[in-house]
Amino acid sequence: MKNSNTDIPSCTKCGNTSGILCNLSMKEKDELSCGKQENVFKKGEVIFKEGHNAYNLFCIHKGKVKLSKLGKDGKEQIVRLAKAGDILGYRSLLSNEPYHGTATAMEETEICIITKEVFQKVNEDNYKLSLNLIQLLSKDLKSAEQHLIDVAQKTVKERISEALMLLIDSFGYLEDKRTINVALTRSEIADLAGTTTETTIRTLAQLSTDNIIKLEGKNILVTNYKELVKTSNTYD
Repeated sequence: MKNSNTDIPSCTKCGNTSGILCNLSMKEKDELSCGKQENVFKKGEVIFKEGHNAYNLFCIHKGKVKLSKLGKDGKEQIVRLAKAGDILGYRSLLSNEPYHGTATAMEETEICIITKEVFQKVNEDNYKLSLNLIQLLSKDLKSAEQHLIDVAQKTVKERISEALMLLIDSFGYLEDKRTINVALTRSEIADLAGTTTETTIRTLAQLSTDNIIKLEGKNILVTNYKELVKTSNTYD
């Protein structure tokens, strides 16, 4: 991790527009800027760790992050993916509990670190932000409930197809509109789908044989999105 105060702009000049903090007033953004640190995390570096005391809110200025939890057997389970504009650690700050998971940079990632005190003050003074946080928590709960159902009822092929759809929804495509805009190891895809690396390798190969995807190293090209949706057995 390295400090990067000159590379990341103040909250008032941030180019992100879709994050939960983007709708704050200029005065509130100034408050956040005055009380924040700015850091760059290299790929694979831990931003915060499960079980550690929660003192800060983390806002992604640029990059990609995975949030994971460890099971009883020590196996990692990816529970959430985050991109530019997303905030991390808010559940722990709101509940006054240790961090619920471990956040790890998936590529070089620029992070704004806002203290608990500054975040709580802005939250207390802004009803709309509080409401948006409640909606965000509700969305997280819905995703967690759906994941439990998927693990219990879906086949491995369905879960891996759904994991690929989650990657598309989270990070989109590269300029070719076919290649998913993140390169994960087979192990990471397995952690996302809740299965083993070996099974993931076989299943991705089968999806490739079915002409639903095309594998190019760690890159995955989606050649038939409609069939991928059908294979994932995903319904809203």
